[in-house]
Amino acid sequence: MWRGPCYNAHMNCDVAVIGGGPGGSTLGTFLRKYDPKLKVEIFEREVFPRDHVGESHLPLISYYLDEMGVWDRIEAAGFPIKIGATYKWGKTKELWDFDFILGGKLQDEPRPAKFEGQRRYTAFQVDRAHYDEILLDYAQELGCGVHEGVGVTKVNRSGDRVDSLELSNGETVTARYYIDASGHTGILRRALDVPVEYPTGLQNIAVWDYWQNARWAENIGIGGTRVQVISVGYGWIWFIPLGPTRTSIGLIMPVDYYKASKKRPEELYMQALSDEPRISELIREATREFKLATTKDWSFLARRLYGENWFLVGESAGFADPVLAAGLTITHGSAREAAFTILELDRGWHEAAWLKEEYQKLQENRVRNHQRFAAYWYSANEQFSDLKEFTSKIADMNGLDLSPEKAWQWLAQGGFIDDDHVAGTATLSLSALKGLGTYLTPMEIRSPLGENNVFKLNLEGAKKVRRAKYELGGVRRFVAYQRGAMTLPLEGVFEMLFNVLKEHSTLEEIVAELNRIAISRKGDKEFETWYINRVPVAFEAMIVGGWIDASLDPEKPVMPVTSNTGVMHWHVDTNEALRKIAES
Repeated sequence: MWRGPCYNAHMNCDVAVIGGGPGGSTLGTFLRKYDPKLKVEIFEREVFPRDHVGESHLPLISYYLDEMGVWDRIEAAGFPIKIGATYKWGKTKELWDFDFILGGKLQDEPRPAKFEGQRRYTAFQVDRAHYDEILLDYAQELGCGVHEGVGVTKVNRSGDRVDSLELSNGETVTARYYIDASGHTGILRRALDVPVEYPTGLQNIAVWDYWQNARWAENIGIGGTRVQVISVGYGWIWFIPLGPTRTSIGLIMPVDYYKASKKRPEELYMQALSDEPRISELIREATREFKLATTKDWSFLARRLYGENWFLVGESAGFADPVLAAGLTITHGSAREAAFTILELDRGWHEAAWLKEEYQKLQENRVRNHQRFAAYWYSANEQFSDLKEFTSKIADMNGLDLSPEKAWQWLAQGGFIDDDHVAGTATLSLSALKGLGTYLTPMEIRSPLGENNVFKLNLEGAKKVRRAKYELGGVRRFVAYQRGAMTLPLEGVFEMLFNVLKEHSTLEEIVAELNRIAISRKGDKEFETWYINRVPVAFEAMIVGGWIDASLDPEKPVMPVTSNTGVMHWHVDTNEALRKIAES
C-alpha cells in the first residue's frame, strides 16, 4: 500500500506519533478502534518494508494482536509458529528446551488457523520487514494518517510541554498528545532531556545478519519450531527462522570482550558461527544476505515516561536484554496502555495525575523486572564468567539486603508479584521459574508450600492503594496492598486466596475451602483454567513476597510440590525422533 506524506504547511491532530513500528501502529490502532473520532497521525522516517532486529515473540503478543483485530492477518502471513526455545545455557552444556506448550507438542492443523485452542499458547517468529508493514497497513485502514519517509527534525517545547514537531518535508505538526515510539533513537526523550539510567552492569553489543536456506533445527507440527539460544562462552548466538527460507542469526557479546579482541564485528560473528557445531551445521548449505548490522545492546530505563502532553512507548522508554525475547512484548503492551490512558484522559473519569503515574509505574516495573531477571539469567550461566555479584544489586533495587547467594535464590524463586498480576517475572510464571533451577542454578530451590502447613496473612506495614487495570479500551481501578517495592493485587486468583486466608489458616481448611469454591464454579471454563491452575503459583508468590507467614505444625500434613511443570525438559531432537519412528 502506498503511503505518501501530506504537504500542508501546518497539520493539526489529536495524537502525533513518532515512529511507525509496532509501538506506533499498535497505539494508533487501539486509539482508532475505541474512539474512531480521534485524528491520529503517524510519522515514520523510513519507507516500509525494511528489516529490523527483534523478531521473536512471546505468547502474550498474540492476545494483543487478537484484541487489535489483526491476528488473522499475521497468521495468514505464514510466519513460523514459535512453541519455545532450545538452550545451551546454565550449569550444563547439554541442550534443554523451554516450551510454551506442555511437552513441546503441536497438534497438526491446517494454516492459517484460528486464535483458539493450542494457538493461544504459542507465539510467532516474524520477519519484521513484513510484520511491521502489516501492522502499519492495518492502522491506516482503521483511519490513522500514515506518513512514510517523513522524519521529525525538531521538537519545539515550552518546559515540559511539547508545542509542535517540525518534519523533514517542511511541515509543522501540532497535537494534543505526542507519542515517542521511535525506539532506541528516543527522539522526544532526547529532545526533552529525559535522564536515563543503566540499572545493571550488562553492556553488550549485538551483531547479526540474515541467511537464506538455513536448515531449521526442528520441524514441529505444521509450521512450528523452536528458536535456538546457544551460549558460546564469551557470548551467545540467536537462531530465529523467519519463514521457509529466511533466518535471523545474531551474536551477543559483552562490550569489554569486543574491545579486548581488537577484531571487527564481522570477524567475531563469523568465528562464533563457525565455532558452534550446532549452528554451523544448520547453516552448512545456507548463504548470507550480507546485511550485517550491529547495535549497542544496553539495558536502560528512562526516569520519566510521561510529561504534560507526551508519553514514551516501547524501547524509547526502556530496553531489557534480548535473551528473554521480551522486547516486542513490552513494546506492544506499553503502546496499548498508553492508548488506553489517552482515551481515559479524554473521558475525564479519573484524575489525570493518577492515570499518568499508573502508566509510569507499570512500564517502569515491567522493564525493571525483565532487566533484573536477565541479569540473573546471565549470572546463572556457568559457561560465562561468574556474575553473581549482580544479583545483590538487583535485590537492593527491590529493597532487599541480601548476599549474592541469597539474592540469587530469591531471583530464582521469582520472589515478587509483578504489575501484570503474574507470579514471577519476564512473562514467566513462578512455577516455570522454579523449573529453571534444574538447568540454571547450582543450588536446590525448595518450595515453601511443600515445607509448611500453617499460613497467615501478613499485612503489617502495608497500605491500601488504587491501581490501574487496562481493559476494553479503558482503565479500571482496583485495590491493592503496597509494601515497599512489593504489590499484592486484590484481583483474580490473588483476591480469591486473600479472602480464603482471611478466614482460614491451616492447610486442611484452605484446601477444603478452595475445593468448595471449585465445586460451586464447576463448568466455568475460565475459572477452571485461569483461577484454579494458578492457585499454587499465586499462593507461593504470596509467601515468597512476604504477604503470607508460613510455618510448620509437625502434627499436620504438608502438601507435595514439584518444581518442574513440564514446560522445561532435556532436549530431544524432533527430526531425529520422527526419522526413527518412520524407519521402525
